[in-house]
Amino acid sequence: MNCIVTAGPTFEPLDDVRRLTNFSTGRLGTQLANFLTARGHRVTLLIGESATYAGERQSQTVKSFSTTSDLRAKLKAFSGKKVDVIFHAAAVSDFAFGKMFTRDAAGKLKPFRPSKKISTRGGNLFVELVPTPKIIAELRGWFPKTKIIGWKFEADGGRADALRAAVKQLADCATDFCVANGPAYGKGFNLVSADEKKHLATAEKLFTTLENIF
Repeated sequence: MNCIVTAGPTFEPLDDVRRLTNFSTGRLGTQLANFLTARGHRVTLLIGESATYAGERQSQTVKSFSTTSDLRAKLKAFSGKKVDVIFHAAAVSDFAFGKMFTRDAAGKLKPFRPSKKISTRGGNLFVELVPTPKIIAELRGWFPKTKIIGWKFEADGGRADALRAAVKQLADCATDFCVANGPAYGKGFNLVSADEKKHLATAEKLFTTLENIF
């Protein structure tokens, strides 16, 4: 198979030295890419610049990404090419920075224009957070014939909540499978499709199952 695996976090810059990002090491996606490579598949790993996992990257092609828009552009660049499967495990930042404000002497908010490095001497800074585009919702349009597996990491609620979120992703984004995990799900993973939900206790079992379904 020709595979793309995304892994690690995107970030959104506040200025040239500060950023907003997600907690993600890139470990799971990198290990999945290594597993698929060892099994003889052609793998492109797209890995976040901020990924901290120091393990070996064995994929034939490894490219890094920075912001959400950068990852979006790198994925879209593959549209029109032969891609059998996309494993979208990257932890895309949910928010980017929008408008910025400071308070004047009367306590009213006034627009603030950021510099390359925002000084703290100006006092409190008020920043609007705006949602980033959902890359996974665009994949089907770019890759109409490709199998697409998304990830749903849920922190709040319980296992049932995590599974409902995974099912919703399938419906909203026209993906083929969704891997549910995170604190809400608990130990292990669940590979969710339109027809079934399958609990997988370890990453190794997840990787083997993902390969075998294609």
